[in-house]
Amino acid sequence: MKKFLKTLTFVLVLSFLSTSLYAQEKLWNELNAQANNLYQQGRYKEVLNVVKDALKVAEKTFGSDHPNVAQSLNNLALLYHSLGKYTEAEQLYEQALEILEKTLGSNHPNVAQSLNNLAELYRVQGKYNEAEPLYKQALAIAERAVGKDHPNVAQSLNNLAELYQDQGKYAEAEPLYKRALAIAEKTLGSNHPNVATYLNNLAVLYKVQGKYVEAESLYKRALNVVETSLEPDHPKVATYLNNMAELYKAQGKYVEAEPLLKQALVIAEKALGKDHPQFAASLKNMALLYKAQGKYTEAESLLRQALAIVEKALGPDHPYVAKVLSGLGELYKAQGKYAEAELFYKRALVIAEKALGLENPEVEILLENIAKIYQKLGKKAELER
Repeated sequence: MKKFLKTLTFVLVLSFLSTSLYAQEKLWNELNAQANNLYQQGRYKEVLNVVKDALKVAEKTFGSDHPNVAQSLNNLALLYHSLGKYTEAEQLYEQALEILEKTLGSNHPNVAQSLNNLAELYRVQGKYNEAEPLYKQALAIAERAVGKDHPNVAQSLNNLAELYQDQGKYAEAEPLYKRALAIAEKTLGSNHPNVATYLNNLAVLYKVQGKYVEAESLYKRALNVVETSLEPDHPKVATYLNNMAELYKAQGKYVEAEPLLKQALVIAEKALGKDHPQFAASLKNMALLYKAQGKYTEAESLLRQALAIVEKALGPDHPYVAKVLSGLGELYKAQGKYAEAELFYKRALVIAEKALGLENPEVEILLENIAKIYQKLGKKAELER
């Protein structure tokens, strides 16, 4: 949940506020800080209780229509979003947006951020038609409120580009990524972590188009930025190592990919611990490399380890659980174990349909994979359904 608790609003305490009100506001800030710390550790179930407590304190302290209440609603929505509880998240995002528009006006930068968050929720569910107008509205607000060369505008451009990339609209996505990158380099400097983010995202765009040379150059630049601007064991370093390894794997360069994935695993374990979803993601990536090399035993062990981690950390119905289950399905299919593959694909499909909806692209891919398994197993009746 990349936007979680990044924009906490610390309200100035005026001298005439009562001691009780001051204490409540201090408690609210402390709860927000505690929630952020727990989230970084991947302790999501504990975070949920803390964020709910923060919301109660905010409503009691500031009143139900205060921007700080909107922020607490937004934080809770972001957490539900991260946990794959999209229905709950949507309701909270909308409630927060209503408060902000009412109290700050429809052209306030905080309204733009709230619109971006709701749009992001729609994007990950594949609800592209709902997401696009919100992203565009957020971009327009940001440009009016802070100017066209502000880092907030770069973030909005990046978000809209991600939407177009998901839809395969690569020609529309590329200039937005480039503009976001140019703004960030101009306003934040070439070694800022945001610059690395936009370099990475542009590299991903080139990778999916098979432009491997261009992608590799950008990945290396992004990795260099985070290694110099952040700690060498920062989780973002692990993320970019994983991405570069995926690029090499896509080209069949397994020898180059493996040490990068191993390094990413070491960083993720050290920085986040073995129970964190990002560590599980690194395990999954390593497993898929082993699968590509025909090392099926090693791949299965890592995928099952990853599955146990994400089920515990995120819950059994989270969309990422479906991704790991699908990975196991792919592994068994590659070995000709079609009955086992069918079971894992079906488990993944149930989760994905519930969390993402029937029209989501990931659901469509799962349905195609299951159809191929039915063909292998000679299940004509199931194919005709």
